Amino acid sequence: MRIVVKLGTSTLTGGARQLNRQRMLEIVQQVARLHQAGREMVVVSSGAVTAGRERLGFPDLGRSVPAKQMLSAVGQGRLMHLYGELFDIFEIAVGQVLLTRDDLADRPRYLNARDTLLTLIERRIVPIINENDTIATDEIRVGDNDNLSALVANLLEADLLLILTDQPGLFTADPRRDSGAQLIQQVRHIDEQMYALAGGAGSNVGTGGMVTKIQAAQLASRSGVTTVIASGKEPDVLARIIGGEALGTRFEPAVSHLEGRKRWLLADKPRGRLRVDAGAASKLLKGGASLLPVGITGVEGAFERGETVAVFAPDGREIAHGLTSYSSADVLKLCGIQSAKIAETLGYTYGDAVIHRNNLVVLV
Repeated sequence: MRIVVKLGTSTLTGGARQLNRQRMLEIVQQVARLHQAGREMVVVSSGAVTAGRERLGFPDLGRSVPAKQMLSAVGQGRLMHLYGELFDIFEIAVGQVLLTRDDLADRPRYLNARDTLLTLIERRIVPIINENDTIATDEIRVGDNDNLSALVANLLEADLLLILTDQPGLFTADPRRDSGAQLIQQVRHIDEQMYALAGGAGSNVGTGGMVTKIQAAQLASRSGVTTVIASGKEPDVLARIIGGEALGTRFEPAVSHLEGRKRWLLADKPRGRLRVDAGAASKLLKGGASLLPVGITGVEGAFERGETVAVFAPDGREIAHGLTSYSSADVLKLCGIQSAKIAETLGYTYGDAVIHRNNLVVLV
């Protein structure tokens, strides 16, 4: 089970001006227990600007973007050092990953980010992700870590996105103003009424209020990811949610991972064609097989790594669409060779398959 946990500034500070080490340790301990139980844990964390402000003695710098970027530059290393020390208590290594919207919109950079994160996860290293505020401009910013966490959940095809905040979840009205407000435990469809319930920003220490959390839940839902918005103050909140306890507000996915991928692959225009031999065609049509270079007999068109290509059987039938792990120039060199010789042939490798089975849809 792959879980993305988003930690807002208010959760890390407990509403104070500085990072609350005890609160952070409690959350890290929860993540560590799940990690040690075999879950694949990814953390999207705010707090760099707050850490920088704390280090500099809480200067009054206004709201200018350069000032915020300066604070982030000072605080990001401090934040990661703290995470490193806390996870070290549980003998768990962490890795820092800084992203912008451009990294997730540009296909090669998207793939590189995904490969880096998946390699960290495979090595049982917990990624700590934040927006790269020190260089991001308005044009390339995600803008808040709620939406960044949903983009990461989509990138990694996570099973669950847990957004921890200073609120118990989404209410039927503002609980600060309406004593009759009720917690909404489950949402199956996000509409304009849902955004109206979210209201404005709920905290003065972060960049995102409940509206950005609804946006994140909607994006995750469309990607096939379940989202839960819950209070970071709840004891052992992560394990309790994963164990099935009805905490916070749960947003059900609109599609499954597979349905979402199929829709995208079927809608995306293939940039090239791969021709395969009878043996490879048979394995693909039976389902569950990746396309290996040994079964490829020909390449048509020019395409880059990560683009959609069509797969054709020896009789000329179009049998599949998939995302290629290699460019057309690479595949031309790999036709007919064993996967074990990819690195020897190219000087590098992106894996044994030209199209991995998770990125392939059979058409017949």
